[in-house]
Amino acid sequence: MILSRSLIGGMLSSASRVLFGKKMIIAKSQKDLDRMRDVGELIAEVREALRAMIAPGVTTLELNAVAEKMMRDAGAIPTFIGYKPYGMTPFPFAICASVNEAVVHGFSNEIPLKEGDIVSLDMAATYNGFVGDTAFTAPVGKIAPELEQLIRVTEECLDLGIAQCCPGKRVGDIGAAIQEHAEKFGYGIVRDYTGHGIGRHMHEAPQIPNYGRAGTKEKIRAGYCFALEPMLNLGTELTRTLDDKWTVVTKDGKPSAHAEHTVAITAAGPEILTLTAEQKKRRAAARKDVASA
Repeated sequence: MILSRSLIGGMLSSASRVLFGKKMIIAKSQKDLDRMRDVGELIAEVREALRAMIAPGVTTLELNAVAEKMMRDAGAIPTFIGYKPYGMTPFPFAICASVNEAVVHGFSNEIPLKEGDIVSLDMAATYNGFVGDTAFTAPVGKIAPELEQLIRVTEECLDLGIAQCCPGKRVGDIGAAIQEHAEKFGYGIVRDYTGHGIGRHMHEAPQIPNYGRAGTKEKIRAGYCFALEPMLNLGTELTRTLDDKWTVVTKDGKPSAHAEHTVAITAAGPEILTLTAEQKKRRAAARKDVASA
């Protein structure tokens, strides 16, 4: 789940202590990382189950019900339910379901998805004291080529951002890589909402904008865990919030796409935590094939 830069700045968890005016980034121990791998795999299974359900006629309330049941059946807590940043009303659903021009934080409802829509689903679970957070945008049936490209480029931006999550790099390198690729296609990069650190709490330091200047901001160290989540709009970067106080939509009404993974920084480079066991196996096999070529 994304929150606005101002809200994140005001409510970063107490785990992100302030030292000499700066919010500390909390590195995770190996035991912490093992627990984050567990919750990451769990929420990835939920994500892929929902992805398989998306089709014309399905409602986002149906998707929400499946997500909540899967989390609770696994012994996890749906992190979003009851989530209440300062000054806001509690979020009422297990997932954020944002259709077409909705960017993030959309409410599930009984309106059937229709052919040509795109839907962004954002979800998080808390398990054994740690949080896994992930999101994706999917087509509903056949969609316009410009929407296929929007989804593809958003996913490419996520991959490029993850590639910067290495010890010795800086947080600004992540945003710069995302921005450079998105701007090649003329997309609006949402600036009011950011990625974030993650661990025992869903939102920890640092804030991770999807734009920026390479070589700036906090130095990235092994043990940090980030939730990267580019949001790209077909039109303007500007957004507005609906009367429900949560749903964020593009100001010009054009579609938006969103993709997110929870990532651990290791000495060997970035490790995507929000993959299923099968996805991890396929990635390991692909790396082995590349190494032996």
